[in-house]
Amino acid sequence: MRVVLEKLQTVSNRLKDIKLLDRFILSQVLEVFIMGVCIFTSIIFASDTFITLIKQIAEFGIPFSVAFRIVILNLPSIIVMTIPLGVLMATVMTLNKLSLSSEITVLRSCGIGLNRIAKPIFIFAIAMSVCCFVVNESIVPVMSKQAKDLALWSFSQKNIPEGKENFVFKELNDNNGLKRLFYVGNCKHKVLHDVTVLDSSKEGTIQILQAVEGNTSAEGWNFFKGAIYTVSNDGKILNTSLFDKFNIKFAVNLSKELNKNVAREMNFGELIKYIAKQDFGDNKKMKNSLYIELYDKIALPLTTVALVLIGVPLSITPPRVRYNRGFLFSILIIFTYYLIRALSISFGKSGVLSPFLAAWMPNIILMILGSIMYYKKVYTIN
Repeated sequence: MRVVLEKLQTVSNRLKDIKLLDRFILSQVLEVFIMGVCIFTSIIFASDTFITLIKQIAEFGIPFSVAFRIVILNLPSIIVMTIPLGVLMATVMTLNKLSLSSEITVLRSCGIGLNRIAKPIFIFAIAMSVCCFVVNESIVPVMSKQAKDLALWSFSQKNIPEGKENFVFKELNDNNGLKRLFYVGNCKHKVLHDVTVLDSSKEGTIQILQAVEGNTSAEGWNFFKGAIYTVSNDGKILNTSLFDKFNIKFAVNLSKELNKNVAREMNFGELIKYIAKQDFGDNKKMKNSLYIELYDKIALPLTTVALVLIGVPLSITPPRVRYNRGFLFSILIIFTYYLIRALSISFGKSGVLSPFLAAWMPNIILMILGSIMYYKKVYTIN
């Protein structure tokens, strides 16, 4: 009976040691993970997102305060991209540190294999994959839609001088010639009153639009209760038409620009319904792009597990190496991943690859290479 109790106590102590090991590894991983997400988010923000911010201010006339709020609303979509990278960096840096200090060698000599050492990291990676999917399905669509609506609202309001009377707007063509001239009697509560528009955009004719009132929207100028007179260059009235509502497009249609990322504003189920309603015709590029976005909503979260699978064997440093290669390996893997991703998506949009393969190709390649390397590292004596 005493022998049985001693064995049970030994097993209990070992379980406590293993749980302690799990907590230690997870604490190290979590610390580096937070740092990694902050670093990669900052890099993306400082490059792609910051350039977009400047473009919105300079090209579309969006105020800095509004553009900055748009960037903040787009942060969840950036974080979804950086979570897999943060997990990879945490995995490689943590295990490489343990390997350099010979702690992994000691653990393996005590009968704790690499599978058991890496178990908490894989659990953490799966949890982060679920987190990515949930954020991408619930938070990103809502925030992206709010960011677009805010940009459209700002663009539609930028030309309305509240309280002003007897003012004009000029719209120039590509050659800096006069395209349209807007005259407004007064503006109250964001509504334009007594509007006259001289439109010379059509060669050989001039259109004169007169309306009781109007306003601006994301798509252009809206006019209500008016008439349009079409006059030839020699002064003859060619046509007269009355309207209750008439729209003139802006020179830059911001809504068209922002609708390029319409898939980001939908979750997986909504995007399936949206694709089913579309009549693509001969527009295969748009069809391929939407299907790639659809499959990527599943593939991107699972990238976390694929990166960890290849990161674990690479982080185990041979005994002769005495410097930390973790950060270097992380950068190389991330560069390779994004290179493969960029190429596969480009081939997918052009039709060389199917949309499914285009979205999943980076994960498939990483999974195959990672499985081979992981098997050799676990079952080969180093």
